[in-house]
Amino acid sequence: MQLKKNPKADLAKQSGLFFAIGFAAISGFTLWGFEAKMQDKGNLSYQYTANDKAVIEEDPVAIELPTPEMPQQAPPPQLVQEIEVVHGTDPVDEVPIGSTDPSDPTPPAPPESIPVVEDENPEIVVPFAVIEDKPLFQECKNVPRNEQMSCFKEHLDKHVKNNFRYPQAALDMGIEGRVNVSFRINTDGTISILGVRGTDRILEDEAKRIISSIPKLIPGKQRDKPTAVTFAYPINFKLSH
Repeated sequence: MQLKKNPKADLAKQSGLFFAIGFAAISGFTLWGFEAKMQDKGNLSYQYTANDKAVIEEDPVAIELPTPEMPQQAPPPQLVQEIEVVHGTDPVDEVPIGSTDPSDPTPPAPPESIPVVEDENPEIVVPFAVIEDKPLFQECKNVPRNEQMSCFKEHLDKHVKNNFRYPQAALDMGIEGRVNVSFRINTDGTISILGVRGTDRILEDEAKRIISSIPKLIPGKQRDKPTAVTFAYPINFKLSH
């Protein structure tokens, strides 16, 4: 007996349908898996450049930096005033001080008056060229007034020549020059040096010594009253070569 196939049971005729159903199922699973993977990368953003190449930019991550601690500023040093307490046994005079209360009728103590001392006889200094009676050496005591200046200068030059000594240190170093000495003839005839100016300190000291050794003079007079007189005198220190 020969078997016959049922036309409805022939699966070869439905192979195309099975293929379509399998392809659809596989495509669905593939699409589902792709979408699930894309959801995991949902924190990625996409940007296209001019060359249509995808550049993935991750979201910036905020990093919290620790706040630096500010150094504590030291407080400024306090100035402490030291007070010295003096223990003494001497009594202290109390001075009454008026009250600051306006209702107190006691008047304030008057301030102490400070006496002003006035010099009744201020010293007058007159230049040598102006003084009426010139200061004189004892050798010029009786000369007339019109010859007093020449007599004074003559004996002053003689005194300087007789007392002149060239300092040895200046000789060794070859120091020379001019020294101007300004001095005053006081009312008692003594000499006071006012100023010395020269080329070197060694020469200045020697010039000061010479003028200070002038003997006591007859003081000058203004209106018959002894008066201090100023005078300037140059001394030349020169080496012979």
